[in-house]
Amino acid sequence: MGIARLLAKGWATACIFAGAHALARALAGGAPFAQAIPGSAIPVFLFGAMGLLFAAGYGLSSGHLLSRFKPVHVLPGFNELVFIAFAIVSFAVQVTRAHIASGVLDALEAALRFAVPGQRALENSLARCSLDGHRALAGSVAWLLALIFLASALSHIRMQAALVRIERKRRIEPLGPTGIACVLGIVAVIGIQFLYIGSIFGMLSCSALAGLGGNVLTGLAPLMLAYLVAAALTNLLATSPEHS
Repeated sequence: MGIARLLAKGWATACIFAGAHALARALAGGAPFAQAIPGSAIPVFLFGAMGLLFAAGYGLSSGHLLSRFKPVHVLPGFNELVFIAFAIVSFAVQVTRAHIASGVLDALEAALRFAVPGQRALENSLARCSLDGHRALAGSVAWLLALIFLASALSHIRMQAALVRIERKRRIEPLGPTGIACVLGIVAVIGIQFLYIGSIFGMLSCSALAGLGGNVLTGLAPLMLAYLVAAALTNLLATSPEHS
């Protein structure tokens, strides 16, 4: 669970999620499928390659990335599979939110509005920009999925920490165990302030909130924050001595 791998996974996931939304918007606008695919895939590839090169450059700084790279390092584990499934569900809700019936989901939105300050901040920003209220529903579903994912990841965090200890014996990270835990902890705290507390939504313009960036923030960012918090806690636990 090195920083280079987390950077690569996060950037690639955000690019794919934004690209899927761009494709969905193009198809909804009446563009032919044959034309919509290149128009969405090329920007995703370029932005994705830029981020992956940055992550690879950080990994190469340790001097052993290529020599010890194995295909198993890119295969998704249990947490990653759950994350992918939840991201697909969140994307589906965002795309079809206008056709989703109210009722139970309205109760869910009210519950998340009470539990997550960032959901209230999102709804206030949507009201300020006179944007479709169904975006708030999609945001509440994303937060619910994020909380479920975090609970699932924490349920087997000791096993994950043990795996991290084993991996560190085979491969030395440039920042060291304590440095990685510190960096991930700081970034997680910043993410909580921006997303869970909702500080970032007041900084966004209405055009940004209505664009692809807004879709990523409301549909994917809560899940990414939950993954980051779980990774930070796992690395923190992995710094402690092994115990039964």
